[in-house]
Amino acid sequence: MKIITTPDPRLRQKSEKVHEIDEEILKIIEDMRKLSLGWEKEHPYEMSAAMAAPQMGVNKRIIIVRDDMTDKEKATFTALINPEIIKADGKIKTDFEGCLSVPFIYGKVPRATKVRVKAKLEDGTEVRIKATDELARTLLHEIDHLDGILFIDHIKGVKDAFYEMDDKGDLKPVNYDDRIANNKELFPDE
Repeated sequence: MKIITTPDPRLRQKSEKVHEIDEEILKIIEDMRKLSLGWEKEHPYEMSAAMAAPQMGVNKRIIIVRDDMTDKEKATFTALINPEIIKADGKIKTDFEGCLSVPFIYGKVPRATKVRVKAKLEDGTEVRIKATDELARTLLHEIDHLDGILFIDHIKGVKDAFYEMDDKGDLKPVNYDDRIANNKELFPDE
């Protein structure tokens, strides 16, 4: 298994609901955790906060979210199966996002600061989550993946919203007209 990247068309497919949490689903979740942490080891300035099953080419409604997004040493994730946004509200805040499946590009993306999500855990327990700020942003980003939406779709056409990371880990603006506007890897249907 590997993390797939744009323009792979599987990233643009709507994922199927999980009907039974069986050994296959648990194996997918374990593979997601391994891939996420493997990616992180190759990217010293970044932390893998979350991942969705479509990012490894699996068309299932499964995401994993890091339990502590402030400490890279704490590398545990909670899996959410069939996560569903019940409500997104609060102020809209624009902040940086990156994605394991959109290499080298980052963006300033507007998102709601509060979200309510319902999902199932690996053991089948149904949970309801009230999230704010960074966790809300992460959940919205990952659930978008399950519907074939990437963060870049929210900022397409916004010339000052795209960035790239330099070799010191700092984000620098990208020239939209030169690097983004007609980039078939980012926007293959254009």
